[in-house]
Amino acid sequence: MKRIGVLALQGDFEAHRKALEEAGAEAVEVRTAEELERVDGLVIPGGESTTMLKLLRLEGLFEPLRAFGERRPIFGTCAGAILLARDVANPPQESLGLVDIGVERNAYGRQVDSRVARVPLAEENGGGEMEAVFIRAPIIRRVGEGVRVLARYNGDPVLVAQGRHLVATFHPELSRDRRVHQLFLGNGQ
Repeated sequence: MKRIGVLALQGDFEAHRKALEEAGAEAVEVRTAEELERVDGLVIPGGESTTMLKLLRLEGLFEPLRAFGERRPIFGTCAGAILLARDVANPPQESLGLVDIGVERNAYGRQVDSRVARVPLAEENGGGEMEAVFIRAPIIRRVGEGVRVLARYNGDPVLVAQGRHLVATFHPELSRDRRVHQLFLGNGQ
């Protein structure tokens, strides 16, 4: 059984922990560099990316997290997608730069513009539709070479993979569908 960490500094890390367990992993909360080194992969949950950056710096986790991502898989959702992106706009901010995408923060609008949508999953990953919960979500505006688009919403990529990493601009942990977490468990590990 894979031991997957969930970054537990801010955001709904508990929902990801439950989703990972339902998908077949042992899920543990990660708050320190030492805990990070004891997992096979990591989920960076949604939340507020600026706050997460501050907490990563405060806890001395920014560089260990970047180094971890050079060796092991990371799955970022919403704010986690922003932290994994190479380029961030609206406003520009620092990121881990582990996935060659450009994202625009809060591009779907404010909290009141949040929505639940049906999104088609790429045939290579089983096809069909899945529920996607968008909460102050970023939009992926640029996809670099080597990045595979696994799902789109209104023409924009919302689920992408590059190498061992997976990025979702929505919150798969808030639906009952565990296919995205299962995809991560098989992605690059």
